[in-house]
Amino acid sequence: MPTSLLWFRRDLRLGDHPALLAAVDDAGADGDVLPVFVVDPRLWGPAGGPRRQFLRDCLAALQESLDGALVVRSGDPAAVLPSAAREVGAASVHVSADAGPYGRRRDATVERALGDVPFVRTGSPYAVTPGRVTKADGEPFRVFSPFARAWRAHGWRAPAPRPEGVRWLRQVRTDGLPPEQDLGDVRLPPAGEAAALAAWERFRDGLLPGYPETRNLPATDGTSRLSAYLKYGCIHPRTLLADLAADGEATEAVRRYTDELAWREFYADVVWHRPESAREPLDARTGAIEYDTGPEADAHFDAWAEGRTGYPIVDAGMRQLLGEAYVHNRVRMIVASFLVKDLHLDWWRGARHFLQHLVDGDLASNNHGWQWVAGTGTDASPYYRVFNPTRQGKQFDPDGDYVRRWVPELRDVPTAYVHEPWLAPGGPPAGYPEPIVEHAAERQVALARYQQVRSS
Repeated sequence: MPTSLLWFRRDLRLGDHPALLAAVDDAGADGDVLPVFVVDPRLWGPAGGPRRQFLRDCLAALQESLDGALVVRSGDPAAVLPSAAREVGAASVHVSADAGPYGRRRDATVERALGDVPFVRTGSPYAVTPGRVTKADGEPFRVFSPFARAWRAHGWRAPAPRPEGVRWLRQVRTDGLPPEQDLGDVRLPPAGEAAALAAWERFRDGLLPGYPETRNLPATDGTSRLSAYLKYGCIHPRTLLADLAADGEATEAVRRYTDELAWREFYADVVWHRPESAREPLDARTGAIEYDTGPEADAHFDAWAEGRTGYPIVDAGMRQLLGEAYVHNRVRMIVASFLVKDLHLDWWRGARHFLQHLVDGDLASNNHGWQWVAGTGTDASPYYRVFNPTRQGKQFDPDGDYVRRWVPELRDVPTAYVHEPWLAPGGPPAGYPEPIVEHAAERQVALARYQQVRSS
């Protein structure tokens, strides 16, 4: 009987999974599908504990949905996949296409190693596969708004049906799930496809109508918190878009949320066309801005990473990162701006730190989000946007509830001073630091450095 091999990657689900349907079709009515996940050391090693643990939990959920049929093996995919295919006599290997720089290189190597066994790419982790949306002249977009318009005009397929009665090939050797990670007190969300669908339904049916007003308020439960599920493909963005379209006339809430999905696809598209921009400045001119180095710079980085800068909204965000492996999106921008433009440290240091600690750490979205703030990426008005951390805190956490949750030293500080505790009678409470820099002065330094590279 024919066997096809389905290599799970960033698609840890059974619903809306085109590559799964292709594998089932290839196997035929009497054939079997071998589900495989490869723990690739080149991805596992640098992932950081939260992402490793969440991936492990997602694999455990997928294993349960497959009634124990998932085969997990560790090693170089270019060696593991051909070996597994030979072992079961697989007639084809099926995957969802990978748009990332490493993934594209890896898949080309695996395809060569498989020899005569077809390596079939069907679908991708995106509503529109990166590289398909371009300007009229075929050039890629560099600015979000025109990309988003073209992306919407391009459209996407309807969700793929969930297959019934798949014959999973069983009794094949497996290395078992990867090891548990010691995360201390870090709290991760529940993992897997069922958890992703439940999170989406909760947001869609309860929180979506208020999304335009609540999405920027970190103390409020106003966002979908789907980023980790999208990262590992526990749910496909096409599923979300189909549900949003089913509501009929597009509301402001639907438009705003769809924009967030479009940002994810935009950054993946930028990296598709410019893979080096995942780790290097997209804009070489602003990328030449001077950053601070040396012992004082390292001390400033440590203070930022540990949430002890003396700026409450910054410290709350960095402590949320350490406590939940997650940071509210508005706060991500605030803490990134503070690192790059108040402390004058390289955006890459912050991006790397985020990838070590975020459960939803996605190379394209994370690193280009950092570049957007740093002014080295796709932003149309780059470096001269400098977030004022005190003003941002007052605007988006007016009662100080977010700050008080994550910075217990400030829980008894009156609201009038919660974002400026240095102005409180007697100064900051015991145990909370004075600001490590003066924002207004450092803003001028940042703008001067920007003017220097503009005029060079």
